[in-house]
Amino acid sequence: MAELNLTGAERAAIFLMSVGEVNAAAVLKLIGPREVQKIGSVMAGLKNVSRQQVETVLADFSAAVDEHTNLGIGSEEYVRKVLVNALGEDKASGLIDRILLGRNSKGLEALKWMEPRAIAEVVRLEHPQIIAIVLAYLDSDQAAAVLQFLPEHVRPDVLMRIASLDGIQPQALHELDDVLERQFQGNANVKASSVGGPKVAADILNFVDGSVEAKIMESIGQTDEVLAGRIHELMFVFADVAQIDARGIQLLLREVSSDTLTLALKGSDDAVKEKIFANMSKRAAEMLRDDLDAKGPVRLSDVEAAQKEILAVARRLADSGVIALGGRGGEQLL
Repeated sequence: MAELNLTGAERAAIFLMSVGEVNAAAVLKLIGPREVQKIGSVMAGLKNVSRQQVETVLADFSAAVDEHTNLGIGSEEYVRKVLVNALGEDKASGLIDRILLGRNSKGLEALKWMEPRAIAEVVRLEHPQIIAIVLAYLDSDQAAAVLQFLPEHVRPDVLMRIASLDGIQPQALHELDDVLERQFQGNANVKASSVGGPKVAADILNFVDGSVEAKIMESIGQTDEVLAGRIHELMFVFADVAQIDARGIQLLLREVSSDTLTLALKGSDDAVKEKIFANMSKRAAEMLRDDLDAKGPVRLSDVEAAQKEILAVARRLADSGVIALGGRGGEQLL
């Protein structure tokens, strides 16, 4: 781990390991299962953390708190603003309600802690509309993994239903939650307005393997060409990285390991490579070029996996308002 080149997950892991077990546990209770798993994996693998790294992380945290804390506002309003700024309005809404309003539902949220294969086993015999609602409720990367465990003939139907969802009656979602709760236990908040739509379908497809994605899109296009076009427009692919502005690229590179970046660029076009090189120091760019030249043949599946990992980081930063995405998956700036 480079001395001053820590990823966001590494910074979070070092911070949590510096504040003690009780405080770390309290923080982890307030973040999502995917983030818990990611940070937990990094914590388990941390070795030889220097005093300077710890001091840097704690100093950055202290500076951020000093910058954003406003003692003139109520604690509830402060929590709302912090979560919205950190996660975006849609992702923060469920967590805000869970913390501030004390709403509890158990079945749907429990799915987020399960392995994708297990979730697929739970829902595989349900009506495609039920499967669509469940996948739309999950985080996009988890939903994509579940989708790939479903029968091939079911996938296009489920994606079309996700893309066509336009709000779900809260009572219907509560009833589904009750059914799932009888099978396992967990904790959740139900937000009907944020479930489904073409953007959710596009986000899920962004995490699906390239070959699977192509088959699903082909099938959807045969049934509803307009909907397929809309989903395709909302997808953010690796070539679109070239459309991110310079500041966004620099922030993105801070979150990506050099090995992942090298592997991803093996399969990218020149526009993406040049955009990356242009936003690195001269020495770092030269080292990356040398690594690319020295790297032998690699499997396409490995390249796609590395690219999707970088795209996932880009979407997370975009959802948090840190960067603006260009290309098909980005929102137009006026």
